[in-house]
Amino acid sequence: MTSIKEIKDRILAGGEITNEEALHIADIAHLHRKELHEAAEEITKRFTSRVFDTCSIVNARSGRCPEDCKWCAQSAHYKTDADIYPIIDSQVCGRHADAARKARIRRFSMVTSGRKMSGKELEIACSHYREINNDGGLDLCASMGLLDESELIKLKEAGVTRYHCNLEAAPEFFSTLCSTHSVEDKIKTILAAKKIGLEVCSGGIIGMGESPRQRALLALELRRVSPVSIPINILCPIPGTPLQDTPPISPEEILDAVAIFRLIHPTVTLRFAGGRARMDRDTQLRAIQIGINGAIVGDLLTTIGSSVGEDAQLLRDAGMYSSLSDE
Repeated sequence: MTSIKEIKDRILAGGEITNEEALHIADIAHLHRKELHEAAEEITKRFTSRVFDTCSIVNARSGRCPEDCKWCAQSAHYKTDADIYPIIDSQVCGRHADAARKARIRRFSMVTSGRKMSGKELEIACSHYREINNDGGLDLCASMGLLDESELIKLKEAGVTRYHCNLEAAPEFFSTLCSTHSVEDKIKTILAAKKIGLEVCSGGIIGMGESPRQRALLALELRRVSPVSIPINILCPIPGTPLQDTPPISPEEILDAVAIFRLIHPTVTLRFAGGRARMDRDTQLRAIQIGINGAIVGDLLTTIGSSVGEDAQLLRDAGMYSSLSDE
């Protein structure tokens, strides 16, 4: 089998890792951790900017989701403490957008529970986006479920430039976690977004009980949709969900996953997302060195994020540049 060094040199020369090679590295990563992480670090330095990409999200509609995703606090199938409310009004949304501007965060996204936004609530969301867009200063993203092309066009016309739809897990593993929709359903929405000219942000969750090989399979599946941004979430087990007793993934496994994602996607933004509080500071710093070059900043949906000031200091310590204000 081709060595990690040979694969690294091929990627640095503009080539790519094969599916077979990626899966093999996932299988042996624990035996060659130092070499793998150093290879990913070299690729990160070659192909990505030292300017860290930041985004902020607001939980714009919460709870009562009909989907049965086993990790999710907002599923109506499980009894959790998640808030339940319809789409937020323009003043609440505007305050969140203003806070993002003040913190000099680059991107802003509304994220909504449910299979998809549609009808009157989608129109309300579009109205919010138009108001935010008119005020300027933010690139607008949306995460609103399994939309079709006509619904995505409405968001684009309202000023949205990037659509978020996580694949969440490799298809073979996702089918054990959710029965109400599939990875193919997600890809259909993602391809519709790309068709109308939206950028795509798509990643997943690690630490749900999947194997290292299945994490690599998720990264390989993402090649089908060529996202410009890949959020890497770490499971925070939510009391009341079927995954509430899932043991935590180790820091070493997190770093292995980041490294393998970087080998498979040399130029994309790999983004810290939910669950970052489960990593200690040294792990976060190392993750930035070997591949992470973006983050969702601030509080995250149903899990605790980090403060903008903490992130600004973390990035300075990692030798990265950002526009974040830590005031």
